[in-house]
Amino acid sequence: MKRIAIVYYSGTGNTEALAQAVAKGAKEAGADIKVIKAGLFSADLLDSYDAVAFGCPAMGSESLEDEVFEPMFNALLPHLEGKPVGLFGSYGWGDGEWMEDWAEVTKEAGAVLVADPVIALDTPEEEALNAAFSLGTALAG
Repeated sequence: MKRIAIVYYSGTGNTEALAQAVAKGAKEAGADIKVIKAGLFSADLLDSYDAVAFGCPAMGSESLEDEVFEPMFNALLPHLEGKPVGLFGSYGWGDGEWMEDWAEVTKEAGAVLVADPVIALDTPEEEALNAAFSLGTALAG
């Protein structure tokens, strides 16, 4: 059974809803899952999991949340080589460029993206929640 961490930051609950959908998909696919808020995850926990999903909303001018999530994620980057990873998040403006940039940085660190990143404009609707569920399934596969 694969162990999967779903690590996220959510200010409004939109990214948290995606995290729950990822968790549901992974759990239904047979994985042992742990949903963890970004401030509670660190590099020393990374090796305890076979795969990790990271969720963060777009902030400011389409960037990762910079007080909690981005410092945590940047500390993990050197440890992501070969690790199966999924990315998800929500945004309220722009065109999703933050996710494209985030995915590129993640791939450059050597992580293996198991599926296309999942993004939702504002409150996740059925399409985004289904994509997040599928991301969880891909992580468990």
